[in-house]
Amino acid sequence: MNILILGSGGREHVFAKKISESPLCDQLFIAPGNAGTALCGENLNFAVTDFQNIKAVCLDKKIDLILPGGEDSLVAGIADFIKADAQLNHILVAGPSKAGAMIEGSKDFSKIFMQKYNVPTAAYQTFTNTSITEGQAFLSTLKPPFVLKADGLAAGKGVLIIDDLKEAQESLAEMLNGKFGKASDKVVVEEFLDGIEMSCFVLSDGTNYVILPEAKDYKRIGEGDKGLNTGGMGAVSPVPFANAEFLSKVETKVIVPTVNGLKAEGIDYRGFIFIGLMKVGNEPYVIEYNCRMGDPETEVVLHRVENDLVELLKATCTGDLKNIKMQISAATATTVFLVSGGYPEAFEKGFEITHIDAVNDTTVYHAGTKNEGGKVVTNGGRVIALTSTGNNMKEAIAKSMQAAELIQYTNKYYRKDIAQDLIHYNEHI
Repeated sequence: MNILILGSGGREHVFAKKISESPLCDQLFIAPGNAGTALCGENLNFAVTDFQNIKAVCLDKKIDLILPGGEDSLVAGIADFIKADAQLNHILVAGPSKAGAMIEGSKDFSKIFMQKYNVPTAAYQTFTNTSITEGQAFLSTLKPPFVLKADGLAAGKGVLIIDDLKEAQESLAEMLNGKFGKASDKVVVEEFLDGIEMSCFVLSDGTNYVILPEAKDYKRIGEGDKGLNTGGMGAVSPVPFANAEFLSKVETKVIVPTVNGLKAEGIDYRGFIFIGLMKVGNEPYVIEYNCRMGDPETEVVLHRVENDLVELLKATCTGDLKNIKMQISAATATTVFLVSGGYPEAFEKGFEITHIDAVNDTTVYHAGTKNEGGKVVTNGGRVIALTSTGNNMKEAIAKSMQAAELIQYTNKYYRKDIAQDLIHYNEHI
């Protein structure tokens, strides 16, 4: 098969590496890709929402399968675009339609969906700029901290958690008056869930599903989970506090009603479902859905999946997941992200990255990198993910940290406490 991946981050490098290793892959193309994906296939320089360029490439390169990495192309309707074009509709798309992508594209839609299909989630109400006063009154009925979520896509910056009522009421007004552009035309205000966060991942073919390994990521820039939210500073899998009993509850109370609910809505959902969870006591509550894999979670989740990724994606697209038996490594995987100094705010790009080849026993996944004049240079906030496996978390994270020390570039930063909060759960996980 000739395969096209859409995206340029660490997640896409993981996809590219796994797909390039499959005997089912003939040619691999990545748009726009990065310095790492260039080692696995051919990078093509155009945006993931440039559907006309995607069409031209599909025809020219005789593409058989498209894998959209992130949410942008899915929410923009890439699957619908391919299906509606007589020249392209034979191509498999491993991702949902625009209607299916609304589970991520609209927080309000996803909360309505969860309530309708009895998926456990936090109590909430949705407000617009015509109901600011009502929203501020609703906030006063909740206990702090207060959770405010922009309805639409806001590049991971649209969720505010605020301790002070007056500040929360002012922030609600700011959001509804355009703080996040169109993304906050509507704002979901919900109760705060007191628990510990993790994520589970599912591949659905519209009727059947397979469950991928669970993961926990680290979103804050600072050690001790302090500072601004980022796209993710590291991740671990498996999650030691998610025992078999809890994961069974996740399947019966969350995964099954989600997959069945999408089908009941008339949505033929074929692709990844990323379910952000809060473990409250020993009960799962859904914080959010995403219509694609996470980043940096992909760097640990797919690292443990031993199945042929192309076979998995093909079965997802053709409704054949019932015949797939998941093969999951028992090893622990950890990833640590090297980022640009200043991220997630202003940062400089274009610094040469050295000593990548000196890394042993750890997989280097590129994210914000590019090739320039024969050198690999920084080209984003999150630069490189370093994924390692071990018999337990302590062993795996030690390898990732050793690699993080080896690789060099100007203004390098990474969190040295990834996984440290989990090691005490079980030294053998």
